Amino acid sequence: MEKWIFFQNRDELLRVNLHKVVYFEADANYTNIYTVNNMKIVVGMNLGNTQQMISRQAPDNMPVFMRIGKKYIVNTCFICQIHIAKQKLVLSDFERFAFTLPASKEALKTVKEMCIQNPPR
Repeated sequence: MEKWIFFQNRDELLRVNLHKVVYFEADANYTNIYTVNNMKIVVGMNLGNTQQMISRQAPDNMPVFMRIGKKYIVNTCFICQIHIAKQKLVLSDFERFAFTLPASKEALKTVKEMCIQNPPR
């Protein structure tokens, strides 16, 4: 079942399917949204506000999103590799895309523990 989140400002309403979001990336006062078809969508709010909006609007049975440091919120369903020594996280669906994100060792250790304790759905 599709789950949507709505971003709006004075001139625009944007509807985003949460199951198609791979990750959100901070870009100063904006957030870049990267999707499974390699689309990049820019919304006019910072990552903290985006995280709050996801928490407010998202239903209980949606993909799990996790904050990774100051710069990223990732869809845990797409985590395919956590390489702590190289400080990288790879997100992929094993068909269409693979995104490699830099992350701190501490953040990656947290992600690894979360994945072991609560495997993505």
